[in-house]
Amino acid sequence: MNITPNNKIYFLSDFHLGAPNAAESLLREKRIVHFLDSIKNDAEQIFIAGDIFDFWFEYKLVVPRGYTRLLGKLAELTDAGILIHFFVGNHDMWMKDYFQNELNIAVYFKPQAFEFNGKKFLIGHGDGQGPGDHGYKFLKKIFRNPFCQWLFSIFPPFIGLGMANYFSRKSREKAGQDVEVFLGEENEWLIIYCKEVLQKEHVDYFIFGHRHLPIDFSLNANSRYINLGEWINYDSFAVFNGETTELKYFNK
Repeated sequence: MNITPNNKIYFLSDFHLGAPNAAESLLREKRIVHFLDSIKNDAEQIFIAGDIFDFWFEYKLVVPRGYTRLLGKLAELTDAGILIHFFVGNHDMWMKDYFQNELNIAVYFKPQAFEFNGKKFLIGHGDGQGPGDHGYKFLKKIFRNPFCQWLFSIFPPFIGLGMANYFSRKSREKAGQDVEVFLGEENEWLIIYCKEVLQKEHVDYFIFGHRHLPIDFSLNANSRYINLGEWINYDSFAVFNGETTELKYFNK
């Protein structure tokens, strides 16, 4: 697929709306909406690589309260003909059909390959890829199990969402003591994963989120791994202009 001349493809990830509290989340949501409004005139496609929300669960007739500014902006962009793709993350893997039916956004549950202007992209959230992290990989199978999701849906929303938000907040408080740092080529598990893929096929750009640290790493002379960072501290994103992909920061 060739993109229209002078148009661009944007990639962003990890908004974690809802965390750490409603007031800070609202400020972040307004900033993200401002960013989306600033790119609407040259964005041909937008890829959101997971964790829009700090927690999201779709009941049959109920979705979590709030986030109307962002959801409205996404609807406005798709109504204008801009293609938006969303890859579920580990915080919002309980997506069903709300985004597809209400916002006309394509939803993916695993990494997908795309080709633009002769460049091959492999895009995903990034969780569960590469070696190690067996505990999370086991939990992910449980969380993604239809029967387990049905059991959770039995709880009334105010109980189910209340419990989920409580544990999500506790998990974030525990993890929040650590500063994200680059672990080195041999220890970054997404770099290891990218190298494993490159042994089987060529990919120009690996685009992932989840890691919360903006990273632009050359895997070899023709392939790069870009981690999109997050919008709590960095406001980072990537953009493909038809020839190259660059990691950038909004209003920094």
